Amino acid sequence: MDKNIFGDRLRQERTRLGLTQEAFAAIGGVKKLAQINYEQGKTLPDAGYMVALAGIGVDLSYVMLGVPASNTLTDDENELLAGYRRLDLRGKARVLGVVEGIGEPAVTSPSRTVERNTQMVFHGKVGQQIHGDITAPQTINVGRKKKSPT
Repeated sequence: MDKNIFGDRLRQERTRLGLTQEAFAAIGGVKKLAQINYEQGKTLPDAGYMVALAGIGVDLSYVMLGVPASNTLTDDENELLAGYRRLDLRGKARVLGVVEGIGEPAVTSPSRTVERNTQMVFHGKVGQQIHGDITAPQTINVGRKKKSPT
């Protein structure tokens, strides 16, 4: 196993989880200097360290083999992910726009009323996103119909 690649993947997982080197090291039961050495590819951690990291959601399959684990995903999530990975950059941007656009509206407390946003924002050349709460019947025409030859 290439220690430098291992260290890079380990750092990527730490960053993905939003942890500092010191916090990550503490979870693994080592000091910050050991964490730095792991990430720089100078040394490799023991199994106890890896098991502790797995407990907080580190993808050990990715760190060790470079292959993200998919056993934690449902069948439909795996299918969605496989389809997403086959898309070009433009297709990926469209999918991300759809996901962002269908988020739940914010709920305010203590009255527990739903926040209403009457503003609608349309984005872009790559794909369109619609933000806002539609409170009345609306018609949105996407694209245009081709004129039939007469």
